Amino acid sequence: MTTTPPPPRAVARGASADYLRSRWDEAVAAALDPVARLVYRSNLLGADARITNTGGGNTSSKVAATDPLTGNTVRVLWVKGSGGDLRTATRANFASLYLDQVLSLRDMYGRFPERGPKTPAEDAMVGMYPHTTFDRNPTPASIDTPLHAFIPHAHVDHLHPVAVMAIATAARGPALTREVYGDDVIWTDWQRPGFDLGLKLERLCREHANAQGVILGGHGLISWADADRECYERTLTLIRRAQDFLNARDDGKPAFGGPCAQPLPEAERRRVLVEVLPWLRGRVSREATNVPGGALRQIATVEMRDEVLEFVNSRDAQRLAELGTSCPDHFLRTKIKPLCVDWDPQAEDAGALKIKLEAGLAQYRRDYAQYYAKHKRADSPAMRRSSPSVILIPGIGLVAWGQSKSEARVTAEFYGAAIGVMRGAERVSHYTALDRQEAFDIEYWLLEDAKLKRLPAEQPLDRTVAVVVGAGSGIGRALVRELVGQGAAVAAVDLHGKHAEAAAAEAQQKVGMGIGVAGTGISGAGQVVGLGADITDRAAVRRALEEVVLAYGGLDHVVVTAGHYPSPDEQGSVADPEWAKTFAINVMGPFLVADEAWRVWQAQGAGLEGSLVITTSVNAVVPKAGSFAYDTSKAAANHLVRELAVAFAPLVRVNGVAPATMLEGSSMFPRERVSASLAKYGLPHDAAESTEVLRDRLAAFYAQRTLTGRPITLADQVKAIAAFLTDDFRKTTGQIVNIDGGLAAAFLR
Repeated sequence: MTTTPPPPRAVARGASADYLRSRWDEAVAAALDPVARLVYRSNLLGADARITNTGGGNTSSKVAATDPLTGNTVRVLWVKGSGGDLRTATRANFASLYLDQVLSLRDMYGRFPERGPKTPAEDAMVGMYPHTTFDRNPTPASIDTPLHAFIPHAHVDHLHPVAVMAIATAARGPALTREVYGDDVIWTDWQRPGFDLGLKLERLCREHANAQGVILGGHGLISWADADRECYERTLTLIRRAQDFLNARDDGKPAFGGPCAQPLPEAERRRVLVEVLPWLRGRVSREATNVPGGALRQIATVEMRDEVLEFVNSRDAQRLAELGTSCPDHFLRTKIKPLCVDWDPQAEDAGALKIKLEAGLAQYRRDYAQYYAKHKRADSPAMRRSSPSVILIPGIGLVAWGQSKSEARVTAEFYGAAIGVMRGAERVSHYTALDRQEAFDIEYWLLEDAKLKRLPAEQPLDRTVAVVVGAGSGIGRALVRELVGQGAAVAAVDLHGKHAEAAAAEAQQKVGMGIGVAGTGISGAGQVVGLGADITDRAAVRRALEEVVLAYGGLDHVVVTAGHYPSPDEQGSVADPEWAKTFAINVMGPFLVADEAWRVWQAQGAGLEGSLVITTSVNAVVPKAGSFAYDTSKAAANHLVRELAVAFAPLVRVNGVAPATMLEGSSMFPRERVSASLAKYGLPHDAAESTEVLRDRLAAFYAQRTLTGRPITLADQVKAIAAFLTDDFRKTTGQIVNIDGGLAAAFLR
């Protein structure tokens, strides 16, 4: 059985606790088996970022099941597995373990001479969980498994709600817990998740039989019940009690000590970001150590919500940012602290911001190296990237970085949650962060490092930003799908914005994350964004590339597939305006795109070399009756490729891909042109036949004239173009490659 789709994820803060209203639908739940009900509950809890972050928290149910080996009824613990996300979780994201076997591991744990959260015993116990797997379930159990197993209740929720985290990170946390909850929720000091903490929670449940949950200091909330709906609604109730407590103590005074800077108008924020982001991307991506080639490309997300601006513009931002985040789920994404830039948006310009960012990055890297050197253990993994994942800029907002758009967005979400936690903690007490050694031991925990090593190998275009101009149809549309599938963040650009958005939506189905469209806001862009722009209008091209910079921080690859084939009149001539339009689209357009992209490539600088591919045509070297204007324009485009290769070296590689009579999906082969070509070659063309049938007939005819005898497909073109964007062709520039099935007349000359 399956669950209904979860509601949209909410992230905005509000005084009302409506986000904590129960959304349980018993009619839906009644039709589900016990594991599907667990998935349903998890999806509901994961639907709002104030309840739990993306990828954070876990839920469990203890259910009766038939043992496939013995046929006996056994108790099975179903618990969200390592790395899953509650909002999007399915049954495949839950591990299943023989509960009695997990409980029996107490005996093994007790035989270790040293036990506790930082002993070899803890890591050894994690290695035992696979031996307790029920029904060959391949989903790996998480380190939080004992927290669920040893709590003597059927259903357990472990989350990191912003309101509860404010209590958990407050200096007066234990006292505040009693104020908020009385005996209903028990405070326990910070302890690394693991087997020992699971046993501790078991004791707490035994000693406080009427308790409904536990606050883990600096970590989060655990709640339980013996019915799944009761567990879900109890979790919401406990969060609401914390939220109401914080709201009641909101005296209306400005948070974080009040503002010391004012937000820039949105248009000015965008102007500064367009100027600074590519430059900043170049510097954040370049590392002095541990990175082959000296660069590890990063993708940006800009967050400018009111709550973020309130924090970055405040008097206390520098102090609180320096303390760092507390919850392990937060700092594993955001690093131990962000870079907070001391820039005055009202008195200083973008040039001054760059100077302060340059100094701030250098200091941040020194601080991180010192943090690593001071806290590392003998067996700690090598130091990872020392650049910040989060940068706070007064007057503008937050810039988060990650290896993908998805990772950058989640990082921004996590720090947004951390801001909410700090706001609440400062309202009722003082915010406290996790001890630096404890934080380091989590960040460089060997088990976490092993998880990183198990991640799939990166795809060829991971970490890169690609722009496809002419993405509304034909090669461009298919190429958007291909590049998204290979890991790139992609901007689909077309003269018709709706066509670009449709191409983006189609490609996005591959990755299952929200798309972006023009005008929806900077932080709203997904892995692929659809934009409208006229390739012959420099201002329009510049605006489109500015949107790309705001969405992703910069760009790496540009592909121009837009083209125009002029239709001759009844006498076979092309009118002067059509000549001008053909050259404007096929020659001037690619030049304008290249010239505007060059500004971004230059700003990013060495280490982030890019590539440009222009789609030309074999007609550029094969004169063909009836396509005088088109052929000469493509000959000019071929030479444009060579000129740009010389002008942009060594920072950008420039190559051309020359198709021949590629009909599949092409907007340049409408029915009228196909019918005319069939008539020209004496081929049948019945008016009752579909356009696709006619196109296939013409393509088969063209294929007969090639050396390979095979029709040219979209896949042939997009695979060739995508290959030029990868490192496989990093030493190739200024070349035109024919994808034509083998036309001897078009051989290199």
